[in-house]
This record gives sequence, C-alpha cells and structure tokens, in this order.
Amino acid sequence: MPTVFEAMEKRSHEEVVFCNDENSGLKAIIAIHDTTIGPALGGCRMYPYSTEGDALRDVLRLARGMTYKAAIANLNLGGGKAVIIGNSKTDKSELLFRSFGRFVEGLSGRYITAEDVGTSVKDMEWVRMETRYVTGISRALGGSGDPSPVTAYGVYVGMKAAVKKALGRESLAGLTVAVQGLGHVGYNLCKNLAKEGARLIVTDVDREALKKVAEEFKAEVVEPDAIYDVDMDIYAPCALGATINDDTLNRLKCSIIAGAANNQLETESVHGPRLAEKGILYAPDYAINGGGLINVANEIEGYNRERAFKQTEGIYDTLMSIFNLAEDENVATYIAANRVAEQRMEALARLKNIYLPRQNPMQKRDHK
Repeated sequence: MPTVFEAMEKRSHEEVVFCNDENSGLKAIIAIHDTTIGPALGGCRMYPYSTEGDALRDVLRLARGMTYKAAIANLNLGGGKAVIIGNSKTDKSELLFRSFGRFVEGLSGRYITAEDVGTSVKDMEWVRMETRYVTGISRALGGSGDPSPVTAYGVYVGMKAAVKKALGRESLAGLTVAVQGLGHVGYNLCKNLAKEGARLIVTDVDREALKKVAEEFKAEVVEPDAIYDVDMDIYAPCALGATINDDTLNRLKCSIIAGAANNQLETESVHGPRLAEKGILYAPDYAINGGGLINVANEIEGYNRERAFKQTEGIYDTLMSIFNLAEDENVATYIAANRVAEQRMEALARLKNIYLPRQNPMQKRDHK
C-alpha cells in the first residue's frame, strides 16, 4: 500500500486529517481534495471499514469525486469528504458526532460537512452543536433536511437524458430499470420511475426495504448478485461503488448505466472505455448524482426547496452536453465529464488569481 502522502499526491489532494478521540470512540478521516473554486463541501460517511487503509482509500476517492461534482454542477465549492469508522446501527452517539464536529470546526471552514451513507439529519444536528460548517440539518432549524429526494430527482432527470441520447425516447414508460440499493435515494428513485410507468427490478440486502418497494411499486425482487444478469434497459446502481468491474461487465445486459452511487467504475481508465466498446451509455456518477450536493449547497445562502429542485433539473442539460462531447471527440463519457469539470476549475482558478479574493460563504450565515 502507498504511503499517505503518495496516495494524496496521486490525485492531488490538499489535506488529510486523522481524527481520534478516546472519550467518544471517534476514529475518522477528513480529506480535502481541492479548494480552488471554494471551500470543500462533502458528506460524512459512517461505515465499518475492515482496515484503516480501506477507509483512507474510500475517503480519498470520494473527496476527489466531490471536487468534480461541485464543478460540473456549477457550484462555487470545492471537494472534500469524511468517513467515520464504525457501525452506523450500533456505534452512534451524541458524543461521537459532537467530537467530529470539533474536528470540523478546527478546519476553520476549509471543509463543510453534511450527511452521507450511514449518517442522518439528526447526526448533523449534533455536529452543528460544535460547528457552523455543516449542512443537511433539519428544515425546522433552517436547513434542507434529508437531501435524498433531490438526489433521486437528479438521477431521474439524468436518466431521461440518457434515454433520449441512447434510445431516442422522451419517456421512461415501459422501460425496465434494475435498481441496486433501496436506501433513501434508491426508494425515491423508484417512486419517480414507477410514476412514469417504468418496470422495476430491485435488490438490496435489507429485506424490509425490498418488501416496501415491491408492495408500493409492484417491483420484481431478485437476490443481490442476480441483479447483473437480468434483462434490463437501464442499470441503476444506488448502493456502494465499484459495481462496474471485470466480472459485472461480462454479465450486464443493458443499454444505459445511470445511478446514484459514487465511484461506480472500479477503475475509470479500464472500465469506462470498455463500457463504450460494449455500446453501453454511461452517465458519469458525479454528474448524475449531484442533486444532493446542489440541495445542501443551497443552505449556505438560505434554503429554498423549489430553487434546489429547479437547479437540479439542470443535470439533464449537463449530461446531454457530456454525451455530445463524448460522441464528437470519440472518447468515453467519463473523460468528457472530467474535461467539462476541469475546464471550469481551470477558468475559475485563473479568474480568482487575477481578480477575486477567496471568500468563505459560510461566514455569511449566522450561527444560532
């Protein structure tokens, strides 16, 4: 395994903070990838990683993804992420999250946290007791609440863009969508898809979640590993990443991949081109799942839910631009997405260096 500095240098991360608190049991890592456009905003994931090395690899990948997600969503924010090593069902406490909040506060606004896999609005409210640099708090406290419906809506409109490009269709009605992962985002995505008349095939390790979606949306249920073998038009990964790999690529029978999970390609440079070779249109993950980031970013200036959904609709046009660029330049869609994001970062870096002092938008908001 590379050293921490080697791992940081590989993808140009600015800062990694290891957080340890014996009293609360906190063991966390905060990764700041890039603050060229603005302070790093990214959620805090809680997961029982097998090793500290696994946690570090995950947080570095996720932080980099947030930089590109913010850039391509036209937000004046950079990319960061945090992971707490622990079981989200048994290890949570007020003390744990308040301890995490103190570490976030110590970064003085370079990193703004939010909820993610394994954390909730309530957890972020505990974090808020120690720092103003947190989003995703309840609407009662002036926040946006659960961002999952907005994330799911972004995936839904992005899926429509992919269907338009790949199949020449305006509607998802009658298409078969295989949804992997039925957490808050997966559930809300299924809700949108069912409303439009798509046929759903779903899987999850949570039997209660499966039962709920099957009953509400008349979805077909399959075992977790079987999802890769079903006949489908669209594969929608909405759980953990790296589900597009050497094994699954030989099994997937679909025209489109469009889902909410982060880091869907196990290795971008290997599996991105292979998807293109197989004629599968891939909606780059950080472009299609940006609705949640758009939602929590709205809290910085004062939350407006209608505005958040309206901004999220822009994911359709963003993806169409990426698909067209990939076609025009004969490159994989992930390369086209990276170019769009990098061009914005480079342009704003030049502008900031010449004209604009860096500002921290969180300083504009009162903390009560």
